[in-house]
Amino acid sequence: MTCRRKPQTAFILSSLFVIQRTCTNMFTKWFTCVSLTVFFQIKHFEVMLMSLFQFTTRRLVSQAYCGLKPPSSKKQRFCLEMARPSSNMADFREVFAKAKHIAIITGAGVSAESGVPTFRGPGGFWRKWQAQELATPEAFARNPSRVWEFYHYRREVMLSKHPNPAHLAIAECERRLSKQGRSVVVITQNIDELHRKAGTKHLLEIHGSLFKTRCTNCGNVTADYKSPICPALAGKGAPDPEVADAAIPVEDLPRCKEDGCNGLLRPHVVWFGETLDADVLTEVEKELDICDLCLVVGTSSVVYPAAMFAPQVSARGVPVAEFNMEATPATNRFRFHFPGPCGTTLPPALARHETELIS
Repeated sequence: MTCRRKPQTAFILSSLFVIQRTCTNMFTKWFTCVSLTVFFQIKHFEVMLMSLFQFTTRRLVSQAYCGLKPPSSKKQRFCLEMARPSSNMADFREVFAKAKHIAIITGAGVSAESGVPTFRGPGGFWRKWQAQELATPEAFARNPSRVWEFYHYRREVMLSKHPNPAHLAIAECERRLSKQGRSVVVITQNIDELHRKAGTKHLLEIHGSLFKTRCTNCGNVTADYKSPICPALAGKGAPDPEVADAAIPVEDLPRCKEDGCNGLLRPHVVWFGETLDADVLTEVEKELDICDLCLVVGTSSVVYPAAMFAPQVSARGVPVAEFNMEATPATNRFRFHFPGPCGTTLPPALARHETELIS
């Protein structure tokens, strides 16, 4: 069953985006960003209800079928497995061969296979702080030197990392299919730019990039790959707990190069407590509306609003395939699930299909 967005819902969404992009009042911009976040949460709730309805209907039908007689263990097992996603690669490849617009949503699991620290879980510390304590506007306001040390360390680490087979398979697939008039878009939660380094062109970075800065004064966004990003950070940022803060004077931290500005720069990433960029969300929404196949790769499906993207696609009847080390809260809403390292499972999934023309 295909679920179409109600006209009034689309009107509300588009109105919020227009207001957010055109208004000059900062409170209004903040309010509309919050409204957009709430909207996506509500939209996710609607998807959850639809998924629950579909699951319940499927279960009732299977119970009615299997309940005609006291079920044998084999029949009972068949009923219970009806709702499980498939791991049949041949079936996925048939769907892949017919898809014209493929959306690939990626998360930290893809980068982890390149040796990128995730700063999550019991060992996810930089010095004595977890990322959630440093990646906030409040932390930056209190101690911009410490936050810049943290991000300088992450930038330096990423300069030594390379795309893994999953990144490369996605980029190669995009290049190949573009020659056939088919499109691939990568919607990533990662800020490490490994997709870009692999060669991906059509890339939407919903959480920003480690290698971009934004001026806290004029708002200018600039790509910056210098190492170090400023002289004062040279040799700083060691993650060991016993290392003391460098306490770099704020005037020596990265500064804006725009004429007459000289404002303090911050990493152009979405911090905890901040809303996603409305223009990026508009592009994401557009791509998810037209995709006829969606892949979810290396993501836990617990970070919102990104966690609702694939269920939203699945709710309108589009095949969704999950590639992850383990099952996630969203796994049973998808048609396919392929467990294991993405660098192992993804390349054969995206390889040239026998029906593709060689060019």
